[in-house]
Amino acid sequence: MEPGFEILYEDGPCLVVNKPAGLATQAPPGIDSLEARIKVMLVQRDRPVGKPYLGVPHRLDRPVSGVIVFGRNTRATRKLSRQFERRTVKKIYWAGVEGVVSPSCGTWEDYVRKVPGEARAEVVAADHPEGRLARLHYRLMLAEEGIAWLEIVLLTGRTHQIRIQAASRGHPVLGDWQYGASRGFGPSCDDPRQQAIALHARSIEFVHPMSKQQVYIEAAPPDYWPARLRSPAARR
Repeated sequence: MEPGFEILYEDGPCLVVNKPAGLATQAPPGIDSLEARIKVMLVQRDRPVGKPYLGVPHRLDRPVSGVIVFGRNTRATRKLSRQFERRTVKKIYWAGVEGVVSPSCGTWEDYVRKVPGEARAEVVAADHPEGRLARLHYRLMLAEEGIAWLEIVLLTGRTHQIRIQAASRGHPVLGDWQYGASRGFGPSCDDPRQQAIALHARSIEFVHPMSKQQVYIEAAPPDYWPARLRSPAARR
């Protein structure tokens, strides 16, 4: 375990880590972020000449935990970014949402837009000029005490997609006050920006930019998630 994050996979120019909830993927210089922490680790571990390169082909929202991929050189980062742009990367998330989700598996399809000047998204009509298709598959893994624990295969990558699609159906993600949650989640934080929500990037599958081999990586959810979901038996 490295300071503030766990390295899940490292091979050539690919670095995959488990991001803690409440930490921004990137931030301006001088502000704590996962990117900054990794660069500090690389300097201390590798003693490079000059500043280490770290490319960011995709991001996770600050309150979200889980698997995230970085590139260690520009060529690899460019190839990884292209996979995300072409939607050939398979991403699976776990989410705890309020209420009873029915049916127990299905597809959610909406049109969403990022609200201009604000860090939030909203569902809009299909003919809205700024609307973009948002699509995901889900299945119910566990239901207990008015909470549905879902496994989600993300088919598009819109701003706050899972959060807004779930909330628009009356099932806000636990702890996601921004989208109407009524129940908290995770350890309490004095800084609301560091508060976790019940959304975890469980796994990612991509093609290694150099070896061309298929890479599949899982990230265990934080220890404040239900024990049944953190057990070794919990698999995709």
